[in-house]
Amino acid sequence: MNADATSAADAGAEPHPQGAGTGRLVLLTTSHRVAPGLLSWPAWQIVRAAERVLCADPDHPQLPYLREAGVTVEIAAPTARELVDYCSPVASTAREVPPSGARTAVVITSADGESALTDGLARLAGSGRETMPDLELLPGSYDLPGARLLDLVQVMDQIRAECPWSGIRTHRDLAKYAIEEAYELVEAIEEGDREALREELGDVLLQVVFHARIAQDDPDEPFSVDDVAGTIVEKLLRRHPHVFGAETAQTPEDVKAHWLRTKAEEKQRESVTEGIPLAQPGLALAAKLASRVRTAGLNVPTPSGPGIGYELLSLAVRAESEGVDPEAALRAAARTYRDAVVAAESR
Repeated sequence: MNADATSAADAGAEPHPQGAGTGRLVLLTTSHRVAPGLLSWPAWQIVRAAERVLCADPDHPQLPYLREAGVTVEIAAPTARELVDYCSPVASTAREVPPSGARTAVVITSADGESALTDGLARLAGSGRETMPDLELLPGSYDLPGARLLDLVQVMDQIRAECPWSGIRTHRDLAKYAIEEAYELVEAIEEGDREALREELGDVLLQVVFHARIAQDDPDEPFSVDDVAGTIVEKLLRRHPHVFGAETAQTPEDVKAHWLRTKAEEKQRESVTEGIPLAQPGLALAAKLASRVRTAGLNVPTPSGPGIGYELLSLAVRAESEGVDPEAALRAAARTYRDAVVAAESR
């Protein structure tokens, strides 16, 4: 809709200074992700000054606030021809004509846009036979970064309420999908596939929103996606005192020290092993334990024993000490092995 309206304006005659006898037709766009009534100052100015304000949607969320501000809004969907004639200084009308002879009409666009209107304006402007009013696309409110997350929450609400499968899912039902999606995200990162990365990030985000929506229905301890977001925001603020507080950090090592110190104060753990999920893949588990031991400055010899398990443990501890992720290293080697298998199959 924005592109259509812009093309209609671009196709028009050379703009004239306002008040020089040409009319003005403004398409006012608003975001449904911003609270109704929160319009920009230019938007409020134009709707209060215009001779006509029109909207085809009788349920448009902005209408109650415009009317409360004393703006008369007509519920109508005029054609491009009707609006151009109205704004023309020579058009006859019973309405009051401003001293300049030019009139301003504002169309408050719907969420679906006004493609029929903008297409009609483009045709009239492109004919070369019309004296066109000044055409303007005026955003009355803008989406903030992250605004599409609100759409995701709304869509998830509807799916949870209306989908027979999603409506009965539990946290346990979805647990395996969280693991699968996380691995698919890691694969996209390691493969360097940007399109897959964007998709897999969305799939991981879906898991978060889905679980939060399920939690909202809990009869005893409900919480919402806003509670989830609020919790992580508070944690980030606490653990970045060099960004949001008085402390300083000049290096990544300084940042890590802040994080570990704050985390230790919050958790009050009795052992460095607390909080390490034992169900994670074995190499990752071994590397995480080795990382905690090294960070704490503990002198813990790597256990030895019979069998391949202890050999893998020793390799994982060594890899962590050298700054190598053993899981990632093994996956890279496994991909090479996979390619060799595919090559052998094709011979």
